[in-house]
Amino acid sequence: MAESTTPPVAPAHVALAVVFQVREGALSVLLWERARKPFSGAWALPGGTLVEGETLERSILRHLAAKVDVRDVSHLEQLGTWSDPARHPERWELATAYLGLVPLEVDPQIPDDTRWHRVDALPDTAFDHGAIVLAGRDRLRGKLSYSNIGFALAPESFTLAELRDVYEAALGYEVSATNLKRVLLRRGAIESLGRRRAHGPAGGRPAELYRFRLPRLEVTDPFAVLRPPG
Repeated sequence: MAESTTPPVAPAHVALAVVFQVREGALSVLLWERARKPFSGAWALPGGTLVEGETLERSILRHLAAKVDVRDVSHLEQLGTWSDPARHPERWELATAYLGLVPLEVDPQIPDDTRWHRVDALPDTAFDHGAIVLAGRDRLRGKLSYSNIGFALAPESFTLAELRDVYEAALGYEVSATNLKRVLLRRGAIESLGRRRAHGPAGGRPAELYRFRLPRLEVTDPFAVLRPPG
């Protein structure tokens, strides 16, 4: 019996970006509104199909550059691959997602079809993008426990109260500024700048300024877990 000469069908492969930033006290994700079917009018993660000869890393940087200045993304790492054959209604498609983080107070220029959305109030999303966003949130929360990844969400310098607010937004529960300071100083993740921020119009004591010691990812305690109070 002759063997089939028909080449096997290969799946399409797309790269997606789950880009988070703390905005107005909430963890938010960057989404764009689809104008075409399938899922016309739904919100989707930035990304697109790989072109011939392109790596995943080059692909996601190219697609990110079309939605947000890549220089605004302070951390980028591969999150995972989604391969359910039914995830796309019209074709066989694999999706590899990347987790990206933008620091507080950076305001990237984004196209008219793109918006920041609170992760705890996601709109209708295309494909399985809502689940991918939540997987990115869970990855971020886990890494906040055992690494210095907070550097990618916080501004270059910050008070302990400002850093606490960033952690609370990302973790989804209240965090003690005193305990956060103790943990991060003990791990060598943050350091004092040796100066204070002048108080505002409301008065009050000037607050000490800190920064993350390293502006790149570092595992500071592989067995640590930050848990909600109580």
